[in-house]
Amino acid sequence: MNSFWLILSTVIIFLAAYILYGRFLATKWGIDPKRKTPAHDLYDGVDYVPAKAPVLLGHHFSSIAGAGPIVGPIAAAIFGWVPILLWIIIGSIFFGGVHDMGALFASVRHKGRSLGEVIGSTMGRRGKQLFAVFAWLTLILVVAAFTNIVASTFVSTPEAASASLLFIALAVAFGFFVYRRGASLAMGSIVGVILLFGCIYVGTLFPLSLSKNTWMIILLAYVFIASITPVWILLQPRDYLNSFLLYAMLIGGFLGALIMKPNLSLAPVTSFNVGGKYMFPLLFVTVACGAVSGFHSLVGSGTTSKQLDNEKDIRLVGYGSMLIEGVLAVIAIVTAAYLSKERLGELLAAGGPINVFADGLGNFMTTLGVPFTTGKSFTALAISAFAMTSLDTATRLARFIMQEMAGEFEEKVPALGKLSNKIGATVVTVVISGYLSFNGWTTIWPLFGSANQLLSALTLLSLAVWLKQTGRAYKVASIPMVFMFAVTLSALLLIIKSNLANPVLLIFAVALFILAIILIVEAKSAFNRKVTEEKEATDRV
Repeated sequence: MNSFWLILSTVIIFLAAYILYGRFLATKWGIDPKRKTPAHDLYDGVDYVPAKAPVLLGHHFSSIAGAGPIVGPIAAAIFGWVPILLWIIIGSIFFGGVHDMGALFASVRHKGRSLGEVIGSTMGRRGKQLFAVFAWLTLILVVAAFTNIVASTFVSTPEAASASLLFIALAVAFGFFVYRRGASLAMGSIVGVILLFGCIYVGTLFPLSLSKNTWMIILLAYVFIASITPVWILLQPRDYLNSFLLYAMLIGGFLGALIMKPNLSLAPVTSFNVGGKYMFPLLFVTVACGAVSGFHSLVGSGTTSKQLDNEKDIRLVGYGSMLIEGVLAVIAIVTAAYLSKERLGELLAAGGPINVFADGLGNFMTTLGVPFTTGKSFTALAISAFAMTSLDTATRLARFIMQEMAGEFEEKVPALGKLSNKIGATVVTVVISGYLSFNGWTTIWPLFGSANQLLSALTLLSLAVWLKQTGRAYKVASIPMVFMFAVTLSALLLIIKSNLANPVLLIFAVALFILAIILIVEAKSAFNRKVTEEKEATDRV
C-alpha cells in the first residue's frame, strides 16, 4: 500500500474528529470562554503563568509527545501495521483525546491543581493518596525509560547531542528576552527559529561523541536542574520553540512521503501470537502514547492547567495535541513498515526505534533536496528534544507529587520533612529513576507502557466520577475506561509472570496492580454518590 494515502487519510479523519467530536465534548461539558482561569486568579510568576494558545500548545504537545508515539508504534510493528493504525485512530479520537481534554478541564475547574486533588474532591483523601503513589511510580518509569532512549539517540546520532545542548542555551535566552525584557513574541519566534536551525547546522559540524552511560548521567543532572527552575526560564520557551521543530518534521515527512511514495513492506497483520507475545493486551500497552497515555493527564493537570489563558483553548491544547500526536505515530509506522525486515533489525540494533524513525524521515527528506545526514540529524534532534521535555516535565510533576505526599505525612513522620521541599523531592525522584534507567529501555518499556496505560484508565475513572457527580456527560469517559482496565490489568499479570526473576521490576508491577484494584474499589461508591453543595461551590469557583 502507498504510505502517503495512509497518512493523508489519517489527517482528514483527525480534522473531522477535532471539529465534530471535540466541539461535542466542549458543549456537553460546559467549557466557558468567559470564565477566568487559574493562571490569572492565582498568578505567581513561577508555576501559574498565563500563556498564549500557540505557546501553550507548543509546551503541552512537546511535553506529552516525547519519544512515546515513535517508540511505541515501531516496537509494536511485530503485529503488523493494520492493527496499529486502527488503534491509533480509534484510540486518539475516543480514548486519548477525551482523556487529555477531560483531565485538563477538570484541573482548570479545580484551581489548576493536580489530578490527585480532583480525585480527593470526589473519592476522598484515601483515593487521593493512593492515586498520588500510583502516579509517582509511573513518572519514575517515564523518566527511567526516556533517559535511556535519549542517551541511545545521542550515541547513534552525536550531531543531535551537540545541537540539543546549544538548543537549551537558546531556550533560556529566548525566555529571558521575551518574558523578562518584553521582547515581541513574533520577533522572538522568528529569531529563535532561525537560531534553532543554526544549532542544528553547528551540531553537524561539531558532533559530540560520549558513551551511553555518560550521557545518562548528564541527562539526569539536567532534569534535576530543569525541574526546579521557574517555568518561564526553560519550560515554556523551550517547549514553544520545540513545536516548530515538530511542525517542520511533520511537514518534511509528509511532503517526503508524498514525493517518494514508499510502499509498505511490513505485513498488514502478522499473527495474534508472535513469539509468545499476544496482540491482546500487548499491542495496546506497547503503542502507548500513540493512542492514549496516562502521562498526558499528569502534564495537563500539573503544568498546562496553570498556564491556560482561556477555557476556549482547552479543546485546542487538550484534544488537538492528542490528534497531532496520533499523526506522528502514523508517520512512525510508515518509517518502519517500508523497510525490509533485515534493515529494520539493523537500525533497531544500532540505536533503537528513534534511529529507525530518524533514518526513515532522513530518506524521505532527500526527495526535497535535503542531504540524508542533515535530515536524519534534524529528526533525531527533534525527537530527543521532545523526549528531554518529557524528562524534565515528568521530573517536575514527580517532585510536585512527592512534596504533596511528604507534606501530608510530615506530622506523623518528621523525617519526611526533608522531602517536602523541592530539592529533597527531586533528589529522590532522580536517584530512583536513574537506577532503573540503567536496565535498558527494552526492559523498562513493557512495564512503563502498562503503568502508563493503567494510569490512563484511572484518569478516565476519576474523570467519569467527577463528570457524573457534577451532572455532565460522563459515558464518553466511562466506556473507554472499562476497555483500558481490561487491557492494562491483563498486561500487568503477564509482566508479573515474566519478571519473577527480576525483583525490582516485579515489585513495581505488583505494586501498580494492587494500587489499581484498590482505587477501583474506592471509586465504586463515589461513582454513585450525588453531587454535594460543597462540590458545586468548588466547581463554580
